[in-house]
Amino acid sequence: MMNHPLLKDARQRMDKSVEAFRNEIAKIRTGKATTALLDGIKVDYYGTLTPLNQVGNVSVMDVHTISITPWDKSMVLVIDKAILASDLGLNPISDGTNLKIPIPALTEERRRELVKIVKKFGEDAKVALRNVRRDTNDHLKKVEKNKELTEDQLKEAEKETQKLTDEHIAKIEDIIKHKEKEIMEV
Repeated sequence: MMNHPLLKDARQRMDKSVEAFRNEIAKIRTGKATTALLDGIKVDYYGTLTPLNQVGNVSVMDVHTISITPWDKSMVLVIDKAILASDLGLNPISDGTNLKIPIPALTEERRRELVKIVKKFGEDAKVALRNVRRDTNDHLKKVEKNKELTEDQLKEAEKETQKLTDEHIAKIEDIIKHKEKEIMEV
């Protein structure tokens, strides 16, 4: 039954929800330098808003420092302003050709706030998974009503859908635990 097109579609949609959640929390600061922190920043590159990683080399120098080397040296000031304008609370240091971004250590209170944010994103992702389950079950019932599935096949497909949902919720829980551990690590 798992090869039914509706169940394949449900798996793909659930996988995408988990991946979207993973990408969303990658941007949450853990007190360690990571280039994913700057993924959402876009700079005005000759009139076009361009992702930061497409106007220069973004790399991690050490645990507490990110380095940006723009390909066009005239972009240093523009990149500096874009980072300051973002709500990340980062203060780049420019030497005229490169930018270094020190990542300040997180306070205990801020760490707890970030864990709450991660858990909220996790709940949102679980809701998305449950919505996929509901949509899939609704479609399966319509297919059964049209006599394309027997009642037994419908019950089996609904069990498979629930199993898929449980698997993906477990993945979300694992990601939350891992990120919480990462955030709370001093």
